[in-house]
Amino acid sequence: MSTQTRFRIEGMDCASCAAKIDTAVRRVAGGEDVSVSVSAGTMSVQHTPESDLEALARTVASLGYKVNAVAGAPARAPAAPAACCGHDHGSGCGHDPAHKHTHDHPHKHEAHKHEPHGHDHAEAQTDTVSLHGHDHGPTSGAWWRSSKGALTLACGAALALAYGVGHLFPRLEPGVFIAALLVGLLPIARRALMAALNGTPFSIEMLMSIAAVGAVIIGASEEAAAVVFLFLIGELLEGVAASKARASIQSLASLVPKTALIEKDGATREVAAQTLAIGDIILVRPGDRIPADGTILSGESAINEAPVTGESMPVRKGVDASVFAGTVNGDGALRLQVSAAAADNTIARVVRLVEEAQEAKAPTERLIDRFSRYYTPGVMAVAALVAAVPPLLFGGAWGEWVYKGLAILLIGCPCALVISVPAAIAASLSAGARRGLLIKGGAVLETLGKTTVVCLDKTGTLTLGKPVVTDIIALEASEADVLRFAAAVETGASHPLALAILAKAEGLSLPAVEEAQAHGGKGVSGRVEGRVVFLGSAREAGARASLPPQVLEAVATLHDAGKSTALLLLDGAPAGIIAMRDEPRADAAAGLKALAQRGIRTVMLTGDNARAAKAIGSTLGIEVRAELLPQDKQRIVGEFKAQGQVVAKVGDGINDAPALAAADVGIAMGGGTDVALETADAAVLHGRVGDIDAMIALSRRTLGNIRQNITLALGLKAVFLVTTVLGITGLWPAILADTGATVLVTLNALRLLRLSPVATS
Repeated sequence: MSTQTRFRIEGMDCASCAAKIDTAVRRVAGGEDVSVSVSAGTMSVQHTPESDLEALARTVASLGYKVNAVAGAPARAPAAPAACCGHDHGSGCGHDPAHKHTHDHPHKHEAHKHEPHGHDHAEAQTDTVSLHGHDHGPTSGAWWRSSKGALTLACGAALALAYGVGHLFPRLEPGVFIAALLVGLLPIARRALMAALNGTPFSIEMLMSIAAVGAVIIGASEEAAAVVFLFLIGELLEGVAASKARASIQSLASLVPKTALIEKDGATREVAAQTLAIGDIILVRPGDRIPADGTILSGESAINEAPVTGESMPVRKGVDASVFAGTVNGDGALRLQVSAAAADNTIARVVRLVEEAQEAKAPTERLIDRFSRYYTPGVMAVAALVAAVPPLLFGGAWGEWVYKGLAILLIGCPCALVISVPAAIAASLSAGARRGLLIKGGAVLETLGKTTVVCLDKTGTLTLGKPVVTDIIALEASEADVLRFAAAVETGASHPLALAILAKAEGLSLPAVEEAQAHGGKGVSGRVEGRVVFLGSAREAGARASLPPQVLEAVATLHDAGKSTALLLLDGAPAGIIAMRDEPRADAAAGLKALAQRGIRTVMLTGDNARAAKAIGSTLGIEVRAELLPQDKQRIVGEFKAQGQVVAKVGDGINDAPALAAADVGIAMGGGTDVALETADAAVLHGRVGDIDAMIALSRRTLGNIRQNITLALGLKAVFLVTTVLGITGLWPAILADTGATVLVTLNALRLLRLSPVATS
C-alpha cells in the first residue's frame, strides 16, 4: 500500500528546477511517483511505507534547495551539508512520459483526490521540518536578503573590483577577472556536478561552466566573468517573477483573519483562528471577516462573499445559513457554529486544489518537456561542431570558432522555452481561482479553450434550483388576499412550493389558521378569519368545487409555460391562482448569448418534463433535450464527441456525474461546496452561467499567451544564433538572449494575473 508525502521546496524558479528535482527523486529507491509544481512550490511523492524519505530529502537538498515536510509527512530527516544556491535551467527534464502528469483524458478525477492532512496552508498548522538547505530564491521577503540575491551582489562587487584593479594594474587584469569569475562560477559548477550525479547532465549550469572555462582558456576571462554575473541577474529576476506568481494564489489564505472570538464556559475570549475545531461557537462582530466556515446559530446580516465567490452584491443570511471563511460580515452580529477546521475551510481547499492542479502538466508542456530532453544535447553537439569543424576542415582560427561555439552553448539553453507553458498556466489558474473560476490543471485549461459544445443541466444550473412565485391571478379575491390566505395555510410547511409562497408573502401580516390539515399530494386546508380555505392542485380543487372554463384555461396556459399552479378556494369557490416556476438565473440568457457569440453550441440536457424544459429553453434561447435519465445524458455527450466535438458538461456534480465524467471537461456549478470543488474538472464557485464563458475566454487568452511565449523564446534564439555564427554577437549577447528571453516570457505570462476573465478574447 503506497503513501503520499508532501513537501514544500523553497527556491524552485522554473520548470527546469522541477525537472531536475523530479529526475533526482525518481532515482531514489522506494519512490513510486513524483509530482513537482514550480508555481505552488511543492513536491508530492507517492512511495511505499518503508521508503527512505531521509535519503530522498538529502537528494533534493544536495541540488541546492530547502526542503520542508508539510504537516502529516512522515519525513524526519537530519540536516544535510549546506549546498550552494542556485538552480537548474537545463533541459534534461527526465520526465517519464507515462508518469502521473500524463493524463489520457483531461479529467481523471482520481488525480485530484488529496490527503486530508497533506497541505500546508497555515504556519501554525504545519509540522514543518527543515530537511536541508538555504533560501535558493526570493520566495518571500526582499530579494537582497535571499542567498541568491547575496551571491549576485557579491559577484557584481567582485566584477566591479576587477575592473578597477585591472584599470590601475593592467598586468594583473587576467588574474583578477578570473578571481571575480570564480565568485559566481564555483557555486554554479557545484550545482552542475550535483545535477549530473543525480541524472541531469545537460543542465544550464553545465553549459555555463563549460562556456566560462572555455572562455578563460581562449583568453576571454573578462567576458566570462561578465557573463556569469549576467546569468546570476537573470536567475534572480526569474526568482522574483516566480515568487509573484506563487504569491498570487497563496495570498488567498491571508483573507482568513488570524484571530476569532470563541464562546466557551459562558465567556467570550480571543483565540487563534487556526485553533478552532468543528462544533466551536464563535461570535462575529459587524464589519469583521469570518474566521471559519460555519452555520449561523443566531443573528442576521448581509455577508460580502466577493473574496470567495466573486459575487459583487452582499447576500442576506440568517439562522441555519452557511457562511464561508474569509467573507465579510456586514451589519449584524452573528453567532456561528464552526463546520470545518482551518486546514479544510473553503479558502484552504481552494488554495490546495489550485496547487494540486498546478502539479498536473498540460499536453503542450509535456510535449516541450520531451522535446527539451533531446534539444540540449543537440545544442551541445552543434556547438562542438561549430568550434571544431571550421578549424579542422577549412583552416579557420581556433580561437574565433571556439568562441562562437561557446556562445552557441549559451544561446541554446532551453530555459525560456521550458518555462513558457507552465508560467502562463500557473498565472491563469491563479487568476481564475481569485475570481471564482476553479480549473483543475493545465490539461483542463487547454481543453476549455477548444470547446465547441457546452451541455448544461437545467435545475440548479440554468435555473436557481428552487421555485419562486411568478403569477398571482385574482378571481373572487384581491391579489393581496389570495397571497395572504395561501401563505396562512402554508405556515409551517417545508416543501418547495410552500416555501416559495411563504417567501413571496414575507413582510405581510398573516392571519392565524385554525383546523389546519394537510392532504398528502393534494393540498392543505384550514379556517382563516372564519372562512374555509383550501389550497391545492387544480385537479383536487375541481373535485371540491365547480371551476369555470376560464379558470381551467388560465391553469392550462400557465402549465404550457412550464409553471406549477396552486388554486385557492374560499368557502368552496375559486378565489385565485398562484403560479410558480424554477426561474432562470439572472445572467443565464446573457451567459448563453456570450457562448453563442464565441461560436459555441449550447444544449440543455434535463430530466425535467418536456413542457417545463421547453418553456425555460424558449426563454433562454437554448436547444432542449428533456426527460433524460443520467445514462441518456452520458450517451448524448458521447454522441457529440463521436462527431468530433469538444464537449464541456455543466451540472451540479451529483445527478450529472456520468455525463460530467464522459465530457472532455466537466464543470460543476456551486458555491464552494464539496461537490463543486471535488467532483468535476472545473467549478464555477459563484454559480453564474456567464462565468462559463469567462472560463473559456481565460483559457483562450492563456493559449494565445503560450503561443506568444514560444515564439518569443525560439525567435530570440534563432536571431542570436545567426548573428553569432556571422561574428556579429558574442558571449554577452548570448547570455542576454537566454536570461532575457526567460524573464520576458515569465513577465508576459504574469500579465494574465491582471486580466479580468470576463473580458472577451
